[in-house]
Amino acid sequence: MININNSGVTLPSGVSFKKYFFEHWQLYLMMTLPLAVLLVFAYGSMYGVILAFKNYKVSLGIWRSPWADNHGLNNFIRFFRNYNFKQCFANTLVLSIYSMAVSIPCSVLLALSLNYAKNKIFKKTVQMVTYCPYFISTIVFVGIINRVMDNRVGVIGSFLYSHFGINVLGNADLFPSLYVWSGVWQCVGFNTIIFIAALAGVDTEQHEAAIIDGATLLQRIRYVDLPAIIPTIVIMMILNIGSLLNLGYEKILAMQNQNNLAASEIITTYSYKVSLVSTFPDYPYSTAIGLFQSIVGLCLILAANKIANKISGNGFI
Repeated sequence: MININNSGVTLPSGVSFKKYFFEHWQLYLMMTLPLAVLLVFAYGSMYGVILAFKNYKVSLGIWRSPWADNHGLNNFIRFFRNYNFKQCFANTLVLSIYSMAVSIPCSVLLALSLNYAKNKIFKKTVQMVTYCPYFISTIVFVGIINRVMDNRVGVIGSFLYSHFGINVLGNADLFPSLYVWSGVWQCVGFNTIIFIAALAGVDTEQHEAAIIDGATLLQRIRYVDLPAIIPTIVIMMILNIGSLLNLGYEKILAMQNQNNLAASEIITTYSYKVSLVSTFPDYPYSTAIGLFQSIVGLCLILAANKIANKISGNGFI
C-alpha cells in the first residue's frame, strides 16, 4: 500500500516524509549538486532578463539603470520595427520547419530499417557509422562541409561548379538545403537511437499474429511498428516546435558569408552580432530578442501539446 502526503511525494503506507527522508538521505544528497547547478545557471541567470526592459548603463548596473521608454517595451518595439526583423524571422522559420520536416522522418526510416536488419554485424556497423558524426565539433564539421563544397578544391563543389556553374557555398538559395541535409548527416544516427529504443518495446506477439494473418513487411511496419512509436514521434515534434525560433547559431554563424547572408541571417545570429560583435554592444536589445524567442517557444510548446492531446492524447501533460 502507498499513500501521498501533503507534499505530493508517494510514500509507503504508514511512513512519514521525515522518516523517509532520513532513511534515504544519501539520495537527496546526490540531488544537491545538480539542483544547485539548475538554480544558479537556469533560474539565477533569469535576473538578467530585466535588461530587456531597461536603458542599461554600465556605471549604474542592471537594477539602478533607468527603465526603457514606452513603458519598458522600447527594445521590443525597436526589434519589431527593424528592417532585419522580417528577413531574420522568415529565415528562422524556413530553416526550423525544413529541418524538422526532414530530420524526424529520416530518423524514423533509419530506425525501422535497422530494426529489421537480420545481420547483427551489419546493423551495429551502420548504427556506429551514422552515430559517429554527432561527436564531431561544430567548427570541425563546418570545416568539412566547406572543404567538400568548395568550388575550387572540393570533391562535390568543384564538380557542380565546373559542370553546372553552381557555387554551393555562395548561393543563398541553396543554403537551407545545405544546412538541413548536413544536419541530417550529423544527427540522424543520434536521433535514431530514441526510435530504436521505442521499437524495442513493441510486443513481439503482435508481429507473430500479423505474420500468421499473412501481413507483409510493409503492413507490419504500418499497422504494428508505427502506431507503437507515434507517441515518441509526437513528443519529439513538440520539442522541436518549442525550439522553432531558438535555432542554434553556432553552425549557421560558421557557415555564413556575404553571398548567402540573405538566407542565413536568423534571429539568434542577429542577436549575437548586436550584443557581442558590434562596436557598441547593445545588451538590452539583445536580451529583448532572446526573451521574445523564449516566450514564443513556450507558447508554441503549450499549443503543440494541447493539439497533440486533443488529436491523439500523446502530449506531455
